[in-house]
Amino acid sequence: MNKIEHIGIAVKSLKNSNELFSKLFGMRHYKVETVESEGVNTSFFQVGENKIELLEGTKDDSPITKFIEKKGEGIHHIAFDVDDIEFEIERLKNEGFKVLNETPKKGADNKLIAFLHPKSTNGVLIELCQEIRE
Repeated sequence: MNKIEHIGIAVKSLKNSNELFSKLFGMRHYKVETVESEGVNTSFFQVGENKIELLEGTKDDSPITKFIEKKGEGIHHIAFDVDDIEFEIERLKNEGFKVLNETPKKGADNKLIAFLHPKSTNGVLIELCQEIRE
């Protein structure tokens, strides 16, 4: 793993949260994107070398909507940048981690993504991210 790629924050309203975080960071978000397969709208802020991803559920059964219903708004996941996501999935499975995505899928911000189950990572949802190379 190379670095923290971003921290994901679950929010009820992307519009309201974009306004809040714009004031907090003193800048506007650089990208808004919908990921239909995950049922989310996302917004990204670049803060120095770090990124913050705001996530708003777009349907009642989306993982973000369910997360907010259960735990409220707040930190949803920590994402790590990797060079080879398929290698990392296999490596982590062999290390005993529970992988939620055996096959990487397309996520926001031009990334392939996979998640590790929080039950195998001390309660923290971990996302692996690899830049899509075309």
